[in-house]
Order: sequence, then C-alpha cells, then structure tokens
Amino acid sequence: MTASPTHSLPLSSSRAQILVGVALAALMIATRGQHFATIDRLPSASWAIFFLAGALLRPMWMLPLLFVLASLLDIVSLASGTIGDWCLSPAYWALAPAYATLWLAGHFYARIHRDRWTALPRLALVLAVAAFATYVFSGGGFYFFSGRYPDPTLAGFAARIGQYYPRSLGTLAGYVGTAFALLAIVRGIGALRTAQQGARA
Repeated sequence: MTASPTHSLPLSSSRAQILVGVALAALMIATRGQHFATIDRLPSASWAIFFLAGALLRPMWMLPLLFVLASLLDIVSLASGTIGDWCLSPAYWALAPAYATLWLAGHFYARIHRDRWTALPRLALVLAVAAFATYVFSGGGFYFFSGRYPDPTLAGFAARIGQYYPRSLGTLAGYVGTAFALLAIVRGIGALRTAQQGARA
C-alpha cells in the first residue's frame, strides 16, 4: 500500500465501481443459501458484501439493491426446497438494520482508510464493532422475535453471542481482508505501470 491520496475510498473510477458492484452481486449469488448457483463449500459472504459495498461503492442505492438480491435468493432457495423455513420468520426484517449497520460501517471506514499497512488495526477494530452490532440485530432479532424460542432471555442471548459471534467475525474478516489484499495488488500493479510509463517518457 502507498500513501497516495488518489487511492482513497470509495473507488473513484466509474468502471471500477461497476466491476466491483457486479463482483459483489456475483459473490452474493455464489455463497448465499443453497440454490442452482451456490458454491456449497464457501461460507456466506453476505456480511462482507454489505461492508464492502459501503466502503468501495458510492451509490447508496446499492444497499437496498443488495438486500433485495439477498431476499430473492432466500426465496428461491425456500421455493426450491433446498432450505427450510426455520430462518424465514417475522424476525427476517431484522436483517434490514443489520445489513444497514454493515453498510454504514463500510462507509465510515472509507473515510478513515489509508493505503498503508498501518491502517490494518483500525480496519480490524471497525470490523469487530460492526460484526458485534450486526449480530445484535440479526441474531438478537431472530432469538427474541422469530417465535422459535418460547422463553428468550438476555442470558440465553449472551450465550449465543459467545457461540456465533467469533465465527461471524472470522468470516467477515476473511472476505474483507481478501478484498482489500486484492485491491492493494491491483493498485500496486497500476502504480508500477504508471512509473514505467513515466520512465519511458
């Protein structure tokens, strides 16, 4: 990573915005649920996709668009019989503030991002806080409002946080870390080509 101000977030190129938007949608299709296009061995990238959309893309309408895509994939999986209706309850709408939290966290991180390795701790901190808040919305919404648990308690939910939050954070960090590593490689190659062209001029 370099300290060039031209490498700030979100992405400035319209072409890059389109390519990344399509890539995020494709990743959603490939990893969410169980349907004709799912790669079963990959964990769901949904959390990371909303974070990356907030960090890398400018249009705010990507947030509702990705939520609609996620919902359609869930409906397709349910209609095809590849998933049951356990998770599709009145609490499903708790995913809306959960995903909005991730998008806002990505949007916030874009403002403090620097193209330097020393930015990694702040990225890790933002991801940890965003993952916790997201799980409170999604996991808490399901636990308290889905009707699947007859006697939900705060103690019971706290136990679930310890069980599920670390795994959710790990998956989020893995996808986001991979995305930023790819971004650094692409920008490094671009900077090298620019330097070579300058040397030839």
